[in-house]
Amino acid sequence: MSEELPPSDAAREEAADEVRASDADAWATACAEDLQAEKARRRAEHGTPPGSAAEELKKLVDAVAEKLSGVQSPLLGAVAGPAAQQVVRQVVQQAKDAVEPVIERNPDVFDHLAAAGNELLAAYRSAVQAQERRWTGGDDRGDPRDQGGRRDGGDDAGPGERIDLD
Repeated sequence: MSEELPPSDAAREEAADEVRASDADAWATACAEDLQAEKARRRAEHGTPPGSAAEELKKLVDAVAEKLSGVQSPLLGAVAGPAAQQVVRQVVQQAKDAVEPVIERNPDVFDHLAAAGNELLAAYRSAVQAQERRWTGGDDRGDPRDQGGRRDGGDDAGPGERIDLD
């Protein structure tokens, strides 16, 4: 009679690792499929999303270069027109050649700059809206210095506000 030995601890761990690996792969595959389906749904609903800041900058440079290359110069006349147009094309091509490698090497920098610009714009918008509410609504609660009464001395000569420069 042959007796089978029970599997060793190492063999059990290997079998468990294989099951875990296949479960992890199945989970990753399912997540990737769900993500692709969600992206396709959003693309169908909202259209293609804008590219990264670097891609958008490339498009802008190309569009500006195309417009500048096609501009006819009425100031220079018919004689200097073709020569001036050739110079414009050369300058535009040199600018593109200088800008494109920088964009390709540092695409993340432009994304960070775009995010920083959005943050600055949001901060500016918040400050301006708060100030406009004070000016237009007569709401002086926003400025703690105004709690003691009117700052303009109480004369009703106009809607302006007296500002102390001391």
